[in-house]
Amino acid sequence: MSHHAHPYSIRNALRAVFREPCSSRPSISQRRAFHEYFVTHLPSSSLSPDKQHANHHRLPRDESSPHSGPSRTPAQLAQQAAVSRDTTIVRIPIKSAKHHFGAGVSRGSRPYNEDTYQAGTIEMPAFAKRQPVSLTRTLPGQGGAGGGQSAKSESGDPQVFYFGVFDGHGGSECSDFLRDRLHGYIEEAALLFGMESSLRSDSSVDDTSLDSEGGIMGEQDAEDLQKSLVSMWRETVGGYFKRFKPEHFPAVSNNSSANPKSTLNSSSIETVLAYAFLKADLDFTTAQASKHTNAARAQSSIDDPVLADRPLNDNDVLFQDDRPASQNLRAPRKGSSPDLAAPIGGAQRFKGGSTASVALISTPTPVPFWHPASPSTLIVAHAGDTRILLSRTSDGKALPLTTNHHPDAPVEANRLRRYAASFVTDSFGEERMGGLANTRAFGDIGSKRLGVSAEPQITRVDLAPAEYSFVVMVSDGVSGHLTDQEILDVVKEARTPAQGAGDLAGFAVEVSEEADNATALVVRLGGWERRNEGGGGSLGTKEQRDYRRQEAMDPRARRQ
Repeated sequence: MSHHAHPYSIRNALRAVFREPCSSRPSISQRRAFHEYFVTHLPSSSLSPDKQHANHHRLPRDESSPHSGPSRTPAQLAQQAAVSRDTTIVRIPIKSAKHHFGAGVSRGSRPYNEDTYQAGTIEMPAFAKRQPVSLTRTLPGQGGAGGGQSAKSESGDPQVFYFGVFDGHGGSECSDFLRDRLHGYIEEAALLFGMESSLRSDSSVDDTSLDSEGGIMGEQDAEDLQKSLVSMWRETVGGYFKRFKPEHFPAVSNNSSANPKSTLNSSSIETVLAYAFLKADLDFTTAQASKHTNAARAQSSIDDPVLADRPLNDNDVLFQDDRPASQNLRAPRKGSSPDLAAPIGGAQRFKGGSTASVALISTPTPVPFWHPASPSTLIVAHAGDTRILLSRTSDGKALPLTTNHHPDAPVEANRLRRYAASFVTDSFGEERMGGLANTRAFGDIGSKRLGVSAEPQITRVDLAPAEYSFVVMVSDGVSGHLTDQEILDVVKEARTPAQGAGDLAGFAVEVSEEADNATALVVRLGGWERRNEGGGGSLGTKEQRDYRRQEAMDPRARRQ
């Protein structure tokens, strides 16, 4: 069903579902699986070339004769080919498209890997910057299916691509939850807030989405959703969240009133992403707080507060039975029926957490974002110390889209010093709060009252055609050992994004003394073929990288 077909009925149905008890909600089996593929149009000749000319003479070369009919100009031949070319819609798995996307994963020197990632497409309205009418035209022969173009989504807009990297700590329960469920929160939030496509003019809005006063339906409801979520955080956790005002919630934030020129509204993509992140974190936190140690463990010595190493504020997170989760407080087990569900985060209370960085890419036309002539819009939602970089085509320099949410960051220090009892410095010289290196993360229920939040830092970038070569998304196992420019230069030397991601994760583990879990994602953009043109290509850091690799291979150098 289209997002825009009946927005009033869709949003009301979802709100009714959210108000029902958890047991009466749709089961996991009724929720669609994540689309780990993109849909595109390919000429039928590329699928079965022999079937294109059914009446081919099939004669041996010595019995064939050259064409003796009237000659045609190249323009006539091109027009005839465009009109007659038949196309077929195909699904291409993104994780297998090595020329468009690559992922490199290594557990380093750790016994297990807590990092996860996700790549695919999600169902939500487009948010790309609409092209001027003067630049919008239809090329000869590009009617209807559009040869060689990416197919549209169910909503009628071009597909929105979704990429995410999640760095778990204390276990992989939280990062697995984000990999499997975070995209669902984003899709549901877009429907709940009545997010409209940026590619549609005001005159194209469906009449059924207008209320009695002529405004967009659901504006007041969107404000109520924001206030309700903030109230749930205040009542469930308290502490820092008693005065919590998310930056991208115009209903409760002071930013919109302080800045009259602010374009933030209750159904913007920024508000949708902030709501999805905070709602997912609340559901995960509530699920962990609802778990109690079973009878067998209750009688064992591991329940002793000292032996279990529980935080002093372990009981500060309160469990509310009357507030069920939007995604159900249960998740499907691997290899089992979707109806056989296990609690989120495992059977026992999970006290760890995960950082997250998500990148969404939307285009104004069905032409995919990796095409050299296609503009696009990139939106990043980030919490923690995972990192997202853009490689500029003109000079080869790195454009960071995220900042590390550590206690020594000025913004985070000012936000948290009113609530945290103290900041300590570990043996590596890094500041920590309550034993945590990240001040923004999912989970970490023992430190929620102190201000550890999943409120995302959101960055929006409009990408001109071929302005950037590629996007890199890495966990701290990569960015903690390599500079931003080193990360880009390793990728530049690879032939494909898949090779670049593998080389990047391998190099980060190779040059680090105590290698952490390393995950690297590389997404191709329009300027990929020109990635080595600006700034001398990868030569800027080559000597430094060669020295580090040589030093890592010398066992005597590490003993000094």
